[in-house]
Amino acid sequence: MGTVPLLTDEEVSAEALAVFEDIRATRGTDFINNFWRSLAHNPALLKATWERLKIVMAPGALDPLVKEMIYVAISTANGCSYCVHSHTAAAKAKGMTPDMHGELLAVIGMAAQTNALVTGLQTQVDDAFKA
Repeated sequence: MGTVPLLTDEEVSAEALAVFEDIRATRGTDFINNFWRSLAHNPALLKATWERLKIVMAPGALDPLVKEMIYVAISTANGCSYCVHSHTAAAKAKGMTPDMHGELLAVIGMAAQTNALVTGLQTQVDDAFKA
């Protein structure tokens, strides 16, 4: 259960509704997910978060599918179930296949294991790896 109610289009401020309209236009959908509806309680935070997300997740040196897969990995590491679900759906929409998803999960699991081992061992970083 959330800590704030999810606001409908009729309940949000004009500022939040303008962000919702930009989300709809940018994504080509009428759907506004629960994350944005919960952030609508603070229109300035909603707008800032949406503007930053558009910049970070836009095509660039990394294509959008890779960015979504990275988002899944980080969300897994941070224990954010909502983000794991929403960005897995986004990655699938951008072309992630079941095989790619399986490999992604294998990499996440491997990184979690080796990160824990090297943290527990406090292994010194090789000079060759230092930037």
